[in-house]
Amino acid sequence: MPHLVPPSEQYKASFLNAVREAQATGSGLGDTLSFDVVEMERDFPAFLAHLRRFEPPTVPPQGFVNSEALWLVEGNAYLGRVSIRHTLNQRLREFGGHIGYEIRPSERRKGYATLALRLALERARSLGLERVLVTCDVDNLGSRRVIEANGGELEGEFLVLEFHDRPIQRYWIMVQD
Repeated sequence: MPHLVPPSEQYKASFLNAVREAQATGSGLGDTLSFDVVEMERDFPAFLAHLRRFEPPTVPPQGFVNSEALWLVEGNAYLGRVSIRHTLNQRLREFGGHIGYEIRPSERRKGYATLALRLALERARSLGLERVLVTCDVDNLGSRRVIEANGGELEGEFLVLEFHDRPIQRYWIMVQD
């Protein structure tokens, strides 16, 4: 059964293949598309440390919040990732929210995004969050379905932000009973 784990050397080959996949298809989140695979191959431990740099008890620099990166895996296969921000700052309230997720291109449309978000919501609950904000581009129908399948309630559609060229939708999901 797929589950969330901290980023690990164990999944290096599968993760790097997923990054290559996303870059070849042009269908990944911005940071995935700009990852330097050669540099990651050369020093994967440094890349893992970079992913985990804002985990508590680290005090993040001004403008950042505590967060964690988790990978959705099954066996030794990397399927996707989630980012969980423990609090919101002004920018995250506008764009990004508490949780972001991405599934590698070859594993999409198999229910993994819905599962990844559900598992991330369980983690958010364990962090004591009562409700979380999740955003998506207004034209990302797949992501909208994933968010709604996990109980997302649409707050509204927001016009283009100065740092993002498409309108977004903001959803709130209750995680405490």
